[in-house]
Amino acid sequence: MYFFFNSNKMFFMFILIFSTLITISANSWFGCWIGLEINLLSFIPLISNSNNLLSNEASIKYFLTQSIASINFLFLILLKMIFLKNFLINNFLMIMINSSLLMKMGSAPFHFWFPNVIEGLSWLNSFILMTWQKISPMILLSYYFNKNFLILIMILNSIIGALGGFNQTSLRKLMAFSSINNLGWMLAAILISENLWFFFFLFYSFLISIMCLFFHIFNLLFINQLFIVNFNSMIKFFFLINFLSLGGLPPFIGFFPKWMVINFLMINNYFIISFIFIMMSLILLFFYIRIIYSTFMFNFIKLKWMKFYFKNNNLINFYSLISTLGIILVTFFFY
Repeated sequence: MYFFFNSNKMFFMFILIFSTLITISANSWFGCWIGLEINLLSFIPLISNSNNLLSNEASIKYFLTQSIASINFLFLILLKMIFLKNFLINNFLMIMINSSLLMKMGSAPFHFWFPNVIEGLSWLNSFILMTWQKISPMILLSYYFNKNFLILIMILNSIIGALGGFNQTSLRKLMAFSSINNLGWMLAAILISENLWFFFFLFYSFLISIMCLFFHIFNLLFINQLFIVNFNSMIKFFFLINFLSLGGLPPFIGFFPKWMVINFLMINNYFIISFIFIMMSLILLFFYIRIIYSTFMFNFIKLKWMKFYFKNNNLINFYSLISTLGIILVTFFFY
């Protein structure tokens, strides 16, 4: 609540939104770069906290990586203007510009900073970093990309996002690697159509907002808290539903955007990519189910160190109902 009533935070939040609009509406590369810089400088005050050393460390890491990516982006667009007529150099510059944008959004193999930064953020700031901060680089990537390079990055995101979630005890890192995996799906969507990407991004943002709201309300940061907190059975069931929906299991609503992406990939004869995406989604579902299974099974009362009573759960009930019944509703779009 402090965040919403703090005027400074609200001011920087407004600048953050405004900077994204500047970037996606600019008619030159230099205007896009200015929007990215304003976005960077407005997000740093949101995540920094003088009372939290982890937040300060995360803000420094974020500033350094984003500054490196921005410098590379500016340098490469200037080189592109110089070597405008040289095809080979232009092709190389295209790949490098794509790499700078991928680094800004935390895509594999430039994801080294992403889980470490999220580890020091609150759930609200993590939600912003996993959703809103991906819009500007993704839109710029759709203007100018190398198709073969992007296909390779899609596969890397899917594999690293799935395998990186193993042996993670931090829920924030787990959500970070899940975000990297979903980024592969978003790159596949933007390779096909910007409308398909926008559709996938809306569903992804909705699912991430549900999970971040859950973790924020119950103040959950690590997996073992799911075992030692005395949740009632209904809350555990809601966790199960939303984890499975985020993993893309039918008949939950998280399956629908992935279903559409797979459908378009199969139409365009990307069979191997579709197979890799499906296999990596199964790995994601494996460690989601492993977490929920342990949460359901650890029912011995002496293990419960904390009791948590949550009465006003109408919003959580509504979100979980959409996750459960959403696929039944969206099937009517095909008729």
